[in-house]
Amino acid sequence: MSIRQWNSVPAAQPAFVFVAAVLFFASALPAGPLPPASRRPSPAEHSRSAPATPAEHSIAAKVRDVLARQQAAWNRGDVDGFLSGYWNSENTVFAGSSGILHGWMALRERYRKNYPDRAAMGTLEFSGLEVTPLCSSAALAVGRWHLRRAAGPIGGVFSLVLRQFPEGWRIVADHTSVVPEPVRAPAR
Repeated sequence: MSIRQWNSVPAAQPAFVFVAAVLFFASALPAGPLPPASRRPSPAEHSRSAPATPAEHSIAAKVRDVLARQQAAWNRGDVDGFLSGYWNSENTVFAGSSGILHGWMALRERYRKNYPDRAAMGTLEFSGLEVTPLCSSAALAVGRWHLRRAAGPIGGVFSLVLRQFPEGWRIVADHTSVVPEPVRAPAR
């Protein structure tokens, strides 16, 4: 798919954008088994081999800003502020452990049900963020999330597809998974 074709995808079709992003990255994978992790280039080494353009740096900075504002809103107990990073549309898609949700309102209900108060919300931290601009108006972001809370820590990974709208960059598709924390052996 060319950039011109990608830019013509209507914003009302985030599922298409998400699938196209997955296919885009899948097509870049080598055939056959991957080399051991010890021989794979780090993200920093990989990015040095294909320098980003100023436009790509700008897109990545704007996406990082969306996530920084979400993290700050979450950490002050502002669920609606956190949700302002999502496209307020019935076409927003969220995939998680409880299935697939469609629509910003359904996403809001999910967050309000699962995080009814500040104690349940805990403190959110994003890490390992990698942003890949897909075109001038869409980007893929992957990373880790971690909540420190009284009920115990929880965390995992996420992949987001963001689109640029007149009001700014917004998440149109979110796939978030819980990844259990490794069990650490007691110190001897």
